[in-house]
Amino acid sequence: MPRSLTRRFLVGAAVVAGLGLALPASAQDAPIRGGTLTALLHPEPPYLLSAVDPTLQMAVVTTKMYEGLLSYDLDMKPRPLLAESWKVAPDGLSYVFKLRQGVKWHDGRPFTADDVAFSLGVWKARHARGRQSYARVTGVETPDPHTVILRLSEPAPQMATVFSSYESPIIPKHVFGTGDLLSNPAASAPVGTGPFRFKEWKRGDNLILERNPDYWDTGKPYLDRVVFRFIADASSRAAALEAGEAQIGALTPVPLSEMARLTANPNLVATTSGYDYMAPVLLLQLNVRNKPLSDRKVRQAIAYAINRDTLTKTVWFGYGKPATGPIPSVVKAWYTTDGVPAYPHDPKKAEALLDEAGYKRGPDGKRFKMQTDPFPGGAEFTRTAEFIKQQLGRVGIEVELRTSDFPSYVRNIFGEYNFESTPMYNGAFPDPSAGLQRIYWSKAAQKGVPFVNATGYADPAMDHHFEDAQTQNDPKKRWQDFADMQRQAMTDLPVIPLMEMRFVTLANRRVVNHTITADGLIGTNFANVYLATPNPAAPK
Repeated sequence: MPRSLTRRFLVGAAVVAGLGLALPASAQDAPIRGGTLTALLHPEPPYLLSAVDPTLQMAVVTTKMYEGLLSYDLDMKPRPLLAESWKVAPDGLSYVFKLRQGVKWHDGRPFTADDVAFSLGVWKARHARGRQSYARVTGVETPDPHTVILRLSEPAPQMATVFSSYESPIIPKHVFGTGDLLSNPAASAPVGTGPFRFKEWKRGDNLILERNPDYWDTGKPYLDRVVFRFIADASSRAAALEAGEAQIGALTPVPLSEMARLTANPNLVATTSGYDYMAPVLLLQLNVRNKPLSDRKVRQAIAYAINRDTLTKTVWFGYGKPATGPIPSVVKAWYTTDGVPAYPHDPKKAEALLDEAGYKRGPDGKRFKMQTDPFPGGAEFTRTAEFIKQQLGRVGIEVELRTSDFPSYVRNIFGEYNFESTPMYNGAFPDPSAGLQRIYWSKAAQKGVPFVNATGYADPAMDHHFEDAQTQNDPKKRWQDFADMQRQAMTDLPVIPLMEMRFVTLANRRVVNHTITADGLIGTNFANVYLATPNPAAPK
């Protein structure tokens, strides 16, 4: 059994306390100062307050201005950020953070423990995952301006994974302390502690950040500016990268069908590193409220009917691997296949299960009709739905596609439960309590709240696995909870895991140190990024 992240969090506190952020060997001996980095981003975020909205595209921007207490390196080990050191009580009922001194907000006001206490109240009340991650925090003490003590009613091991700038960005109390958060001008013009300050936002075009000359990490950032360009057309994004008009794009900025051509360009390089923190999994969620999807045999038949290996290779061009369960293999602390039911592609087995369930082929060869709503996240999701339609058609299930824009999709799936199936993705995150409980736990279902349990699945045993794990301070017992959860999830199959996704960052070779944390461009603050001298002889 792998050592849990919680354990590494406790050990790491002693090892890295008081140290600066570790950097990998860079492309040149000394970083080059100055220059503008132009990054591509789509879609454009509606505002810039990730403390209440964990949308990935928003976080790509805000984490350059807002920071968390900790960061997590590529091995998911915690590192100091606004907290210089931390300590967790053996019983898991208190966390003590010693804050970095001399840190200032972008308006010149000092950063203090009161800002952390205020921000935690926001995460707990407004953040989609923070409501669960911090649910057991019953009190926050600030004995001095640079000490924060969190008091818990019960252990909450998943908290060890959520102190990043992405999950828990600290916002200034003196700016947001009164009035509605989203009505505050700072919701679109952030005042943070990070290496870059908000400069200008031309809606529909670009957003400009400038170097913070008073950043606490002396000498950083190296860049003068970061410009985010909002380009809706995928071909235009590809052209901007090829022409050097933009130097980097996160979250697979171009269609995967173009990736081979673009990476053949000697000036461009692709990486799937920096997405392990999110740990995305492509899922087929099934509405189990009504027949025939209420029948477990039907759901298992659908799993056998879909060739996940072919899906990965043809639709996603190999940027992923077939999933074996709801927890992806990159989440090493909790992943297992021991005793977990597997569903290799077997159309004959699928047909037999459908027959057993009473859904035999009719005179036209069809068993029943099923609608699917592809997630409106790009061509690959639509092609996934088309692939599923083709695969299920072979076993007699007629699939009808219903495409929609993002607001309509959220309303249909999570607001009205007006759907039968949907291929979408979910971030498993480093701890299943943070990433997976929301889609399997019966009490997570909240009509109108996006990206929680929409399937109608409710089972007391599954609820027990998650509820025990939430407060279980024994790593071995907690691991058993999650092992049992994976076995039951793959037996009941309200959600069919299809593929462990691999998002891609595409960058110009001149961009150095852009991916040095487990949350990559989503969570890194760009303090260590610089533009190397152009090398016309760069290898392919």
